[in-house]
Formats: sequence, structure tokens, C-alpha cells
Amino acid sequence: MTKLTLGPLAYHWSADQRRDFYARIADEAPVDEVYLGEVICSKRAAFQEADLPAIIERLERAGKIVILSSLAEVMLKRERNATADLAELDNPEIEINNAAGLYARGRRPHRIGPFMNAYNEATIGWMAAQGATHVCLPAELPAPSIAIAAKAARDLGLGVEVQVFGRASLAVSARCYHARAHGRTKDNCQFVCEDDADGMPLCTTDDRPILRVNGIQTQSETYINLLPETGRLIADGLTHLRLMPQSVDMVDVAKLFRETLDGGGPAEDAEARLAGMVGQVGLSNGFYHGAAGYRRIAAAAPV
Repeated sequence: MTKLTLGPLAYHWSADQRRDFYARIADEAPVDEVYLGEVICSKRAAFQEADLPAIIERLERAGKIVILSSLAEVMLKRERNATADLAELDNPEIEINNAAGLYARGRRPHRIGPFMNAYNEATIGWMAAQGATHVCLPAELPAPSIAIAAKAARDLGLGVEVQVFGRASLAVSARCYHARAHGRTKDNCQFVCEDDADGMPLCTTDDRPILRVNGIQTQSETYINLLPETGRLIADGLTHLRLMPQSVDMVDVAKLFRETLDGGGPAEDAEARLAGMVGQVGLSNGFYHGAAGYRRIAAAAPV
């Protein structure tokens, strides 16, 4: 059965918000696996460390598999040290999002995260030879490429995953645009990103939202939604489907995806319910259909 996963939290939520969120995920969300850890900004990591053991214990007690994700960008000595420390772990599993993590891990088993650009079967084959047991494909891959990559991964015995809900990560930068937008520097940001629990909107000159800024990360304004395409994804051999945490009721989102995966009614009805859950945020599937990522293609590709 295809597994439903919850990706690592990209935003800088308060400790109370984060603890409450994962308590609900543990107790109520029908997800099989949960990725934890700071992926975007190493300065935020210290806020998570104190609560991480308790969150892991609660999730595992609820029957979830926990995976720890590494930073997507490693530039400073503290980031190299943190990545090396993570690479030493045997349990939980780890997901690597940067080449520094590959170097530190060696050929010991690990997962490959979506920041590692597993775009084709040759790359996936090389990653498998380095110890990868699982690959999460980049969010911008179109359906034919996903099918080819999924077959290559499955032929090598790897799990293969793709994001089906949440904002797409479009870029990470050495600069923190979140801090810069508030007249601050990266080193003296005062964690202003905590004010934007779902990212800071970036608008065009005529005031139309176009992107979100999250620390050093640039995200899509819309949420990826591949709910109608889940049937084809499963037929193409995807073993895991990833939901990314957003400032919506992620328990309800997870229940809706699980219901759809289990054959619980027309995908069109489920999509209408999802649109109601996310409010004013747009839904998109352009990347999957080979179009501009922000677009919503109404007709899902047939299974």
C-alpha cells in the first residue's frame, strides 16, 4: 500500500505551536511516516532540539516512522558539524538534502531528500550506489519524468516519493531575504520569519501574490495539489506521497488524502473539499502536467 508521509516543517513556528501540531499528527493524522528537523535555516535548529526527543517518542508511540532531515544548504562550520552529527545516527533514519551530508554519511544507508535533484535514472542509480534506500523526487518534475524515475528507483529496490500537497520549494539562497525585507541582516535577523507562519507573501508591482519567502527559501505562492493525480502516481510505482506542513488543518488534509488513496469517492469531490480547507490559497499542478508550476490544469491525466 502506498504510504502517506508528512515532510519536515519548513517554517519557524513557536515552540507551543510546533508541539501542539505534532501531538495532533501523532494522535489523529493517518500518515505513516513523519520527517522532522530543520531543513532551511541552521539558526532555527536550536529552538527545536529541546523538544525533538519528546516529539519523536510520541510519534513513534503512535506507530509513525520518524525520519530526521538534514539542512538543504551547508555553508558554515556549525552547519557542517550539525550535518556530520546527523550523519552518524543509525536510528532514526536520516534524509540527506545536501552533498555535504552525502560526504559525511559515506555509503551507510540513507534517504535522499527533494533538494538533491534526483532528476533522472542515471542520478538515482549513482545515489543507490552511495547507499541511498529511498528518493524523494524534486517537485518540479512532470508526469513522464516521474514515471521513468520511479521505475528506475523501484528496479533498484528503492522507495520513491513525490510531494502531493503544499508549497513547492523553488530555491534556497546564501542571503536571507526575509531579514532583508525588514531592514535586517542574516546574522541579526532577530528571527523575524516567526511572524510569517506560512511564509511572507511576495507580490508583483500591481499587488498580486506571486511567491512566498521563508528565510533563505523561496516558495510557490500556491499549494501543490496532486490529489486527482494520485491514481496515476500509484500506477507509476510511487511508494510514498508527501504532504508538506502548512498553516491549515493538516490532520484534515491527511485524512482527505488517505480517504482518496483508499478509494473513498470521486477525486473531484475530494478536491472541492480540499479547496475549502485551504481558504484563499490557490491550488496548482502545473509542474506535473509540464506547464508553468502555478497553473491549475483541470483535467487530471488518466491512469
